[in-house]
Amino acid sequence: MPVGIGVDGRRAARAVVSVVLTSAVLLASAHHAHGQGPEPPVAKRPLGQDVPVYQPAPGDPERQEAPPFQNPTGDVSLRDAVALALLHNPGLAAFAWETRAREARMLQAGRPPNPVITTLVQDLGGDTGLVGAADPIQAQTTIELSQLIELGGKRAARQRVAAADRDLAAWDYEAARIDVLTEVSRAFTDVLAAQETVALTEETTRLVEQVQQSVGVRVAAGVVSPIEETRANVALAAVRVESARARRSLDASRARLALLWGSPTPAFKAVVGDLKREPAPLPPIGELTARIEQSPDLARWAAEVSQREAVLAVERSKRVPDVAVIGGYRRYPEIDSNAFVIGASIPLPLFDRNRGGIEEARSRLAKAHEERRATQARVAVALTDAYAALASAYDEVTALRSAVLPGSQQTFEAVSEGYRLGRFGYLDVLESQRTLIGAGSQYLRALSDYHKAIANVERLIGAPLAGSPALPTTARE
Repeated sequence: MPVGIGVDGRRAARAVVSVVLTSAVLLASAHHAHGQGPEPPVAKRPLGQDVPVYQPAPGDPERQEAPPFQNPTGDVSLRDAVALALLHNPGLAAFAWETRAREARMLQAGRPPNPVITTLVQDLGGDTGLVGAADPIQAQTTIELSQLIELGGKRAARQRVAAADRDLAAWDYEAARIDVLTEVSRAFTDVLAAQETVALTEETTRLVEQVQQSVGVRVAAGVVSPIEETRANVALAAVRVESARARRSLDASRARLALLWGSPTPAFKAVVGDLKREPAPLPPIGELTARIEQSPDLARWAAEVSQREAVLAVERSKRVPDVAVIGGYRRYPEIDSNAFVIGASIPLPLFDRNRGGIEEARSRLAKAHEERRATQARVAVALTDAYAALASAYDEVTALRSAVLPGSQQTFEAVSEGYRLGRFGYLDVLESQRTLIGAGSQYLRALSDYHKAIANVERLIGAPLAGSPALPTTARE
């Protein structure tokens, strides 16, 4: 029921409305202060943590501009390639914007509901219904201001969910950063190996041309049959075909590398690095397995579990009904009076206490724990496979470097010299030539596999094998 307040009721009514409005504003301000400034993102993994990455600044996304890009035209090192990709890779930039979106959601989650103002005019065109009544009933105007008050910690629970969602987006961004870094390392290795292959085929072509010339001289002198010159010409043509194939492979590798920093056409001259550097001894597998907790794929599950726990807290908070507080005043023009209007609206949780939502959140939390265990097993298996590939490539590189390459080179030189002196036939030269070419190609493939296997292992542990604080692969350039 309205409470009459006499001729001075207008002032009192305005005071009530002012109090309700002030309370709502203070409530919003308090939560705004709580929501200011999102927490810092997750820490970078040690792998390439000192290389700058693209991070859009808070503000209007329509006014954000990508960092200035200039396609490199000179020599490119591995560190240059990684820096370009981390700043300009479009896929990585998309993950960065998702993190900004989650931060904005955090701010929104802390906002209280808006107050609601209601104006109600009653008894319009009303009549007393009494015979001989002098005046009809005059319209009554009621102005109400209501504010929903959330109980049960709903707002704080929403903020925790939003913060956990932001952390998950940050982990996804970190995983994408390391994926780009690893992909660049592998693509860089492909280009470097392709350059070495082109150089190898050019050197092989030069050697085969020398042999072909020697055969031609001996055929002209009548020392050997002309069939040997035909064989030499066939061998030279085959080497030239292989050289052309190596150049096409180099062009494709260069294009794949340039695409990682957003350039459709490569403009760089060459990549620089020491592919043939002697491999460092491998750490034991147990030492690497103990470091898989640094992997972003596994580390993100701590945030995932926190997010599921926060969702469970939100569902539990829904069991507590919210209260809507109403305050206002009513105007009685026929008696020139005003009255307070106060009230409250409270739902009765008789039929719905959100039991289904709570059980669903509990089940998803249990699922998150199991998924974390499955991820840990998957990363451990992937690390075991990657380490096996790394150890195999290491053994192959070591064997080729120490025995196969020197032996095949010495054999080819000795047989070639013996052929010129008439001690060996051309078939001996051809066989030693094939052995040398095959050993050189196998060595380059083994080196490429070795460096790419290192990149795969570092991706899984989220850290460099050498423990360098800088870009881990710099030591292999």
